[in-house]
Amino acid sequence: MPKLYDLTTHDTSQPYAPRGFQQATLVLCPWQKVFLILLVIGLIVWGIFDWKTEIFVINVVLTIFYLASTLYRMLIIELALQKPREIQIEPSELEHPPNGKQWPKYMVILPMYHEGDILPHLVEGLSNLDYPKDRLDIRLLIEEDDDETMGVAKSLDLKPPFVIIPIPKSYPRTKPKACNVGIEDGEADYLVIYDAEDKPDPDQLKKAAHAFARCPDNIACIQGKLGFYNPNQNLLTKCFTADYATWFGLCLPGLDCLQAPIPLGGTSNHFRLDILRKVGGWDEYNVTEDCDLGLRLFSDGYRTRVLDSSTWEQACPDLGFWIRQRSRWVKGYIQTYLVHTRQFFKLHRSLGFWNSIQFHLLIGGSFFSQLINPFYWLMTLIWLVFRPAGVDQFFPAPVFAMGAFCLFVGNFIFAYTSSIACVRRGAGHLAKIGIIMPFYWLMISIAAWKGFLQLFTNPHHWEKTKHFANE
Repeated sequence: MPKLYDLTTHDTSQPYAPRGFQQATLVLCPWQKVFLILLVIGLIVWGIFDWKTEIFVINVVLTIFYLASTLYRMLIIELALQKPREIQIEPSELEHPPNGKQWPKYMVILPMYHEGDILPHLVEGLSNLDYPKDRLDIRLLIEEDDDETMGVAKSLDLKPPFVIIPIPKSYPRTKPKACNVGIEDGEADYLVIYDAEDKPDPDQLKKAAHAFARCPDNIACIQGKLGFYNPNQNLLTKCFTADYATWFGLCLPGLDCLQAPIPLGGTSNHFRLDILRKVGGWDEYNVTEDCDLGLRLFSDGYRTRVLDSSTWEQACPDLGFWIRQRSRWVKGYIQTYLVHTRQFFKLHRSLGFWNSIQFHLLIGGSFFSQLINPFYWLMTLIWLVFRPAGVDQFFPAPVFAMGAFCLFVGNFIFAYTSSIACVRRGAGHLAKIGIIMPFYWLMISIAAWKGFLQLFTNPHHWEKTKHFANE
């Protein structure tokens, strides 16, 4: 089997791309650079000769795209509410392995960096997994120069199934690079990735094993749901909880209903290990490698399902670190969109017409809407307060109707479904948070602009999220 990440021939000062898929080593490929330059020049020239028509046309195009993205998000939420498709495993099924003989082998990988203070809690939590220890291989992926975490790990005197995998210091210094190194050897049927602060349901591995046995062979990944164990810490964690409840409780199940490409979450992804290795593992240059991998699996003919089992994480309680985390996510979505559109026509042939539309609305629409939101909200505020003359010429009745629908109806529905998602997630006391979610979305837009600008200044920088012990 070819290695995913062969450090024996790796010049650690240079980018390394051994796999046969497009990677985020470049921000823009040559044709994308040319297209962007021509677009900017064209807009400048057009603006010089007829700026009013230019603004009008741009406004119409943006409004139509914004409306389409809003309607698409409404569709997947409606499907999740009306046609739940998450894989449900009854407790009685977990009494016996799915094949009736023995439980499949499971590899658990945990990439970490400067996580010494929470490592003991992590080991304690994973020790409580309800899975035969002789069928487990739990790998702590620790950077070799991370003396803090390595020292704590060695002091714990870990016994099997725990094993420490030192990650050689090499470029890029990212989570997906560590994951690729961590799965170079060893045999298992399935693999799951967890983050350092995760607390998965004790029976999650057994549920995933039964889910894989129930699904056809083209189901390469089963995504668990993510939630937070500190939702009430402050206002930010409450909003973050509502956000996660909507995404993992409504949006991903809705995508599952459509059998659409699913951008994976960064943790609790359960894979068929042979397929994961076959597609080349993760893109170590993409800062949302999970989103990219979910799309690559779909393009290669594999599918993802959602499992009704939860992993509990720590909601970031600090606004500064939350902005850093969210900006990385947005930067990664843009990276993923640019990488997958490099071979534009090949992408659309592999996805098909409807799935191509969903790709643009979900991946492209997510970050694009976050970037343009502040401008449309500002224009609405200016119009309502000052009523400047001449603005109405850029908003004829059809355009105004579409914009008003997105602004008022769309935001109301999304705020309302955030409340529903909280109730469905067992956090009904947070339902009232839906009222202030628009302010949370404004903060997301601030983070989005940070990530967008960083894409051109430091595209592969991994904005580390600090985890707080004993929260």
